Amino acid sequence: MPAFEEITRHHDIDPDEDPWVQGPPAPETVVLVPYDPEWPARYQALAADIRSALGDAALEVDHVGSTSVEGLTAKDVIDIDLVVADPRDEDAYVPLLEPLGYVLVIREPSFHEHRALRLSDPRVNLHVFGPDCPEVIRHRMFRDWLRTHPEDRALYENAKRSAVPGGGTVMDYNRRKEGVIRDIYDRLFRAAGML
Repeated sequence: MPAFEEITRHHDIDPDEDPWVQGPPAPETVVLVPYDPEWPARYQALAADIRSALGDAALEVDHVGSTSVEGLTAKDVIDIDLVVADPRDEDAYVPLLEPLGYVLVIREPSFHEHRALRLSDPRVNLHVFGPDCPEVIRHRMFRDWLRTHPEDRALYENAKRSAVPGGGTVMDYNRRKEGVIRDIYDRLFRAAGML
């Protein structure tokens, strides 16, 4: 388990690092939709496929992101955290996921060796991290906090809606809601006795 200091620290990506495996994505319109009660079942099917493809190489598979929070408006994209022994060893998992349609799109050595694969239909962002990665813990804590704190869930939803205008990439959209996300993290970390 990482130290509290590692979990509570907001890790920034090296600005000189080019994370795009196949070049930067084209700008796309962010579309938010009401919570879909089918999202958990979609995640379960996707997780079963990932576990079947990877076997013991999939140390953990978890539904994270907005589609994992009942009642929260979100992009119709399932976010999944996959923990493997070493994200740098792409040969141990990428070729096994490609037959399912996953494509490696992001490689971020400066951000916990994060890798991201994308599935186009249905839309999935598969985030790959190593064991005891603070970011995996943060994702789960944020999800669980929003599930049990309707006031922050509403605050986050409002931030998402406010971040949509302005266009650009999904990363631009994410940057526009970052302040609210960090405020929520501050509250949940304090409540957990980590700050």
